[in-house]
Amino acid sequence: MSLTKITEIRELSSEELQGRLRDLKQEGLNLRLQQATGQLENSARLKHVRREVAQVMTVLTERKHQAAS
Repeated sequence: MSLTKITEIRELSSEELQGRLRDLKQEGLNLRLQQATGQLENSARLKHVRREVAQVMTVLTERKHQAAS
């Protein structure tokens, strides 16, 4: 699975980003559980999920600050 480009993330609405963030956090939890039980096959996916969470949170924070200005 390829990384999501930041330009694709910026095109989403705030509601879509909130949903995406929730889904990514759930996926991260599932991946960590798989890793703890030795069932994780693609360990690189964990890094991709953490990175995308950070990107989504960054865009949401930027929008929050722009709305406050």
